[in-house]
Amino acid sequence: MGMGNAPVLILREGSKREKGKDAQFNNITAARTIADAVRSSLGPRGMDKMLVDSIGDVVITNDGVTILKEMDVQHPAAKMLVEVAKAQDAEVGDGTTTSVVIAGELLKKALDLIDSNVHPTIITAGYRLANDKAQEVLKNICKKVSINDEKLLLQIAEVSMNSKSVNASKDFFAKMVVDAVKTIIEKDSEGNYFANLKNIQTVKKAGANMEESEIVKGLIIDKEPVSPTMPKLVKGAKIALIDAPFEVKKPELDAKIQITDPEMLSKFVKEEEDYLKGLVMAVKKAGANVVFCQKGIDDLAQHFFAKEGIYACRRVKKSDMERLGKSCNANIISKIAEITADDLGAADTVELKFVGDEQMTFVTGCKDPKTVSILVRGGTNHVADEVERSLVDAWSVVKVSIEDGLICTGGGSTAMELAMQVRDYAASVGGREQIAIEAFASALEIIPTTLAENAGLDPINIVIEMRKQHKAGKTYAGLNPFTGKVEDMLKNNVIEPYRIGKQAINSATDAAVMILRIDDVIASKSAPAPASAPGMD
Repeated sequence: MGMGNAPVLILREGSKREKGKDAQFNNITAARTIADAVRSSLGPRGMDKMLVDSIGDVVITNDGVTILKEMDVQHPAAKMLVEVAKAQDAEVGDGTTTSVVIAGELLKKALDLIDSNVHPTIITAGYRLANDKAQEVLKNICKKVSINDEKLLLQIAEVSMNSKSVNASKDFFAKMVVDAVKTIIEKDSEGNYFANLKNIQTVKKAGANMEESEIVKGLIIDKEPVSPTMPKLVKGAKIALIDAPFEVKKPELDAKIQITDPEMLSKFVKEEEDYLKGLVMAVKKAGANVVFCQKGIDDLAQHFFAKEGIYACRRVKKSDMERLGKSCNANIISKIAEITADDLGAADTVELKFVGDEQMTFVTGCKDPKTVSILVRGGTNHVADEVERSLVDAWSVVKVSIEDGLICTGGGSTAMELAMQVRDYAASVGGREQIAIEAFASALEIIPTTLAENAGLDPINIVIEMRKQHKAGKTYAGLNPFTGKVEDMLKNNVIEPYRIGKQAINSATDAAVMILRIDDVIASKSAPAPASAPGMD
């Protein structure tokens, strides 16, 4: 009866579907657009981006992950490249632009192969083989570094800041960064170094030159004493950390108290006063002369603290309390009456200082501080924000360099060496995968190419010269964007952690492979809003 020609509807009406080469082309184009957006910010001669959000807030940066986080990306394949940057940031803290640019170039080379009728499965298999070879080569060309190589660690921090707005003050900030990381670094039971970067606290304050930033071996608490009559400086501080209120408890149920004569009222007030005084005296008896309280402090308790000469701050953040406990070796107490002298932490000084027009509490002179605070200054809030981002990148690379104990060279030298050796390896593989491996090697050359472009140089001449020198056995030959020449990056002290290259190539390969394996994109139309029930209007 003609029923055989009736359409079979599987997807919701209005759903969009792309198949085969169209789907691959659209996904690759979207991902490459993201890579192109950050490409001009790579390297010491890279440019900055101004990002304006929907409410008009402005961010000015050349930090890859910040750019991608602030961009309102809609395309699902483009979002995968944003995830690459986030993974790089979480694992290493730097090299986000590198990873995204490599991923974009891998996809570009893959598109050329797909147009030549090479199947995506063969491309992805070749990319996997090339990635394994690149990781092997990378490990072999690395140099060792230890926590005692102060000079090398300073150079690693400086290289990280070369492309940032703090470049002019990189010597000043590099010393601060290495000092901070060496303060918080710890050893595990097997003797390996590790560091939790949450133990580095940053406090930003605009209104001064960036070189007025300072490091504090201890903590800066963005609080002031609860009473102006309390001391402004406490030497030989014995610090109590309290996670309980110095307030009269209110009944959990609705309660009503009837007072029929004035004597009852005075007894009621006296009882409240005695209770609060008892809490303060318990702290005093333990020997504390500084109190940081995570909860509230009643007006009457403030009076008793001031009377006893105790420096007290209230509503201190939980993260600050934990850092105080770690740096001062103090226990956080949740039952005030049970506090003892053993629970107290120690510091040489607790002092109230003006930072700009705000007052902050500085806790310094802890015996073995495993936390540090950095007061970040800048002429404007935008400058202070960018200084903070630069410092976070710098201490992240110093941290991973100490943890891994390995470094490699920058300036595109490592990428070029990997490209040369992976290209040589391709000939030994054979089959169609060989074409994909060669494409992978060519994709790695996007790093020196982009560095040359961003420095206003001829990328073709630079890449040819670098290939020539690497063929001659100069493993560390890379581009110096300031002189425009190919030089030995190891002699120029242009070094970066091994983990930057390892993670950037790994995550870029994973993202490219994932996008290449998609041959069908089904975008469902959003469900219509439910109609109102009769009589509901």
